[in-house]
Amino acid sequence: MEFVSYTDMEQLPEGADTLFAQGEKDSMFFSRPWFENLAHTAIQDGQAMLLACVVEGGNVLAILPLTRHAGNTWCSLRHRYSSLYTLLLTDTDQEQILACLIQGLSALRVDALLLEPVGEIDSRVNSLQRSMEASGFTCHRSFRFYNWIFKVQGQSYKDYMADRPAKLRNIIARKKRKLEREQGYCIRLFAGDEAPQAMSDYYAVYGASWKANEQYADFLDGMVAAFSKTGWSRLAVLYIKGQPAAAQLWFVRHAKASIFRLAYDETWRQYSPGSILTGYLMEHVIDTDQVEEIDFLTGNEAYKQDWMSERRERWALSCVKSRKPTGRLKFFTESLKSIFKTR
Repeated sequence: MEFVSYTDMEQLPEGADTLFAQGEKDSMFFSRPWFENLAHTAIQDGQAMLLACVVEGGNVLAILPLTRHAGNTWCSLRHRYSSLYTLLLTDTDQEQILACLIQGLSALRVDALLLEPVGEIDSRVNSLQRSMEASGFTCHRSFRFYNWIFKVQGQSYKDYMADRPAKLRNIIARKKRKLEREQGYCIRLFAGDEAPQAMSDYYAVYGASWKANEQYADFLDGMVAAFSKTGWSRLAVLYIKGQPAAAQLWFVRHAKASIFRLAYDETWRQYSPGSILTGYLMEHVIDTDQVEEIDFLTGNEAYKQDWMSERRERWALSCVKSRKPTGRLKFFTESLKSIFKTR
């Protein structure tokens, strides 16, 4: 068992695929396509990527994807759209693997780590924190954001909607009738390989929305292209008079649906096209894709509570190597604080 660091996804041994396959069952943010797209599009000037790994023979036992910031401060490989992060770790011999990982990081003079956003209950991250504390790091957690989800538990879409607030059900029914009567509309679902070709309609809607222009088009295009190859993409577009009026980008994998991007043209706001489209996709992922969980990813907006049923928390884990003199510890603590403020 040894620590090995890589600077390119292509350098990883084939055995890494086992960890990525295991990770994507928990979240699309732990999948190989996600990290590959981050490596290609999200590394900023002045940053360097490091894939901190523990390997044994042809097996990869742990992967901690990082980027280097000021000094010897390393942060999770992430993007503004990242809703979850973790250490990829095999299920056996975890204590020994983590000891090897931390020893390797120390040899690289990693003085501080900032990992975010992490789940409040993540056994791998919790084990990493305990091991780092045992190795002389001082660790602290800070709240980052809320995450709303719905667990389907075998319900049909009809059952699901019956449990939603009456106000939401009435708005959707009334607005659909009004839109059909006054304008006419249709909804198209672009799934899998069809999704990339419809992204122009998504961008047209986004540009006409309250959100202005999509800042991360290269990142988003790369993500949709990668996830479409695996069949995960669900891009739904609502058209009024032949023009895109609302668009939503979801991803479905391993019986989990992730609601990633939403937008509608404010010209049509009176018809609530966003709510109509959300209802359409909810029906599709519940009755057709037969998902077990629907995830709104990031944010605590009131409208998300109408669609979801449970709220979770996402946190940041910062670990600073304790050392004397205390002024040096203070320097790295202040460095982490400055990074928090810019995110």
